[in-house]
Amino acid sequence: MEVVEPVAAGWQLITAALVAIALLVLLITILKLHPFLALILGGLTVGVLAGENVNDVLASFTTGFGATAAGVGALIALGAMFAKLLADSGGADQIVDTIVGRASGRMLPWAMALVGALIGLPMFFEIGLVLLMPVIYLVARRARVSLITVGIPALAGLSAMHGFVPPHPGPVTAIDYLGADLGVTLGLGILVAVPTIIVAGPLFGALAGRWVVVEPPHTWEGDERDGARRPSFHVTLATVLLPVVLMLGKAVLDIVIDDPENTVQQVGDVIGNPFVALLIAVLVAMFTFGVGTGMDRSAISRTVADSLPPIAGILLIVAAGGGFKQVLVDTGIGTLLADWAKGANVSVLLLAWVLAVLIRLATGSATVATITASSLMIGLVEGMSTGETSLVVLAVGAGSVFFSHVNDAGFWLVKEYFGMSVGQTVKTWSLMESVLSVTGLVVVLILGIFV
Repeated sequence: MEVVEPVAAGWQLITAALVAIALLVLLITILKLHPFLALILGGLTVGVLAGENVNDVLASFTTGFGATAAGVGALIALGAMFAKLLADSGGADQIVDTIVGRASGRMLPWAMALVGALIGLPMFFEIGLVLLMPVIYLVARRARVSLITVGIPALAGLSAMHGFVPPHPGPVTAIDYLGADLGVTLGLGILVAVPTIIVAGPLFGALAGRWVVVEPPHTWEGDERDGARRPSFHVTLATVLLPVVLMLGKAVLDIVIDDPENTVQQVGDVIGNPFVALLIAVLVAMFTFGVGTGMDRSAISRTVADSLPPIAGILLIVAAGGGFKQVLVDTGIGTLLADWAKGANVSVLLLAWVLAVLIRLATGSATVATITASSLMIGLVEGMSTGETSLVVLAVGAGSVFFSHVNDAGFWLVKEYFGMSVGQTVKTWSLMESVLSVTGLVVVLILGIFV
């Protein structure tokens, strides 16, 4: 990565960055402007205040916009197609029913955490929550426990996957910006997610269930899908894990063989490429989740088509974030921050987490926090190993989920589904997100000792 020399004095660049971030916060939280438009205006503000020619700023922004849309957009689209096929086929229900059905009363929170993680692996948080709510209600009624006791572990599984594991938009975007290896980040992300989910899920859920007791409603009672049309549990699990195995396999081959001329490694590099791995997974899912459950070609086509409109906003936000990032890079703010961090001997992992936390608290958006924090970290990953760069991605991901509160749409989604007051939601969901974030950071710092 080429080091970009600052285009102005340090104080001017820092002022430009702070004003742009403050503008983002103002536009998104106070004026309720869509993040897509806010990121465009923020990017232009950085460049102009840094003293760049307006045409150069526009060129930087559009270059970053296009590069990000090309690099990340296809992955998000393929992930959405896969998730929609999983949901419409009943595969998600099959995972839930199989795991929860085999769990004893004491193990239910642990089973719900596992279900949340598996459903969260291919699905966006909001979609996973909607799918899981009927099950959370049913399990809480059967076990006669607070909705929080079984709901928090499921939410922890969903949120951890959203923050740490590709192909979710946040991790994929940070990987693209920082030049991290997706397979290595995926493997380390799972290592970080497992203990984090345990602490923030079943363990914290047991405490939160005592603090806040919410009786499960009778919504969706008796509303069950036709199990005869579902894919089997083993077929569903194998299909869900297929892209994960392909991407992890590429990372392992690159480490074990480490010879670009080796045929096996070349094949692994192709099928383990994130784009190809997800494409293969979608094509396989069209058979296992489509043809295998009795869908005809038109039904499969309709399911795939229906997956795309809901992610249009996410794609635009991520792409605009790429433009914002490129302006930051081209003004040399990243280089300036890198020099400061090295001179002050500040932990890069801790700095990445703190930046993401501050932007998350201010804007309420995990995606905006990831985009902005990873943009500022670009100059600091110079010379880092593959593993170290992946840990920076995960530190940003951990910070991006910290303390969801009233400026986050997810906060209100959880509040309404669980039927809680604002105070109860803070004591359960918001604190769970904070525990998840801090635990994730601790695990990342521990891994940083060995990587």
